[in-house]
Amino acid sequence: MMNSNNDNNKQKKKSLMFSRKYVALLIVCIITGFIIGFSYNMSKDKRTLSTASTQLEQENQYMEDLIAKKERNKELTEELAQLEEKIRTYEKQFSSNEAQYEQNRQDAEQLRLLLGLSAGIGQGIKITLEDGDYNPNTTNPNEYIVHESHIFKVLNELKIAGAEAISINGQRLKPNSYISCNGPVITIDGQQYPAPFVIEAVGNQDVLISSLDLSGGVFDQLLNEQVIVTLEKSDLIHMQTISEE
Repeated sequence: MMNSNNDNNKQKKKSLMFSRKYVALLIVCIITGFIIGFSYNMSKDKRTLSTASTQLEQENQYMEDLIAKKERNKELTEELAQLEEKIRTYEKQFSSNEAQYEQNRQDAEQLRLLLGLSAGIGQGIKITLEDGDYNPNTTNPNEYIVHESHIFKVLNELKIAGAEAISINGQRLKPNSYISCNGPVITIDGQQYPAPFVIEAVGNQDVLISSLDLSGGVFDQLLNEQVIVTLEKSDLIHMQTISEE
């Protein structure tokens, strides 16, 4: 009986020790699981924070790049506007210079025509001055002869009206041509020509005619002085340069 009690006590002690070990092991497992879970969560949080930090840095970098590109685009836009303004300035200057060049060219061509350095070609008019009919009741023959004064009246009016080139009996006049009258003939730069005197002028036909045919103008004066005047238009008048004559 005594041995049986001892065996039971030993059995109880063993069972109690096993229970304590199991409980201790369970506690250790729980603590270990908690530690592992906490460590995992901490690691996960760190990764999350690291990822968030990386994304934030990338976003900040993108934002800085975007701002830099916007600033560069603004600079390029301003440069483009300045270049376009320069182009417009150059175009205006070129247009002005081109217009000035064309005006200078026309002026030079006009001077060459007046100096007889270029051929006078174009439409114009032809004026013929002839001595008047002989009047036996007049003792002075100079009253019906064409004189240099008559020719000068026509020449001056043609020049005022813008005649580009003028010739008399085929001889082209220079700005300093000398014209004199010797009886029934006139002398032009040393060359003598008898009547009738054919004056040709290159220029605007209507303007030239209207300037001569005014009431009380050159033609009326010539007719009153017994000079026979004939006027006709010419579609093509060709005058050589003075050096070619």
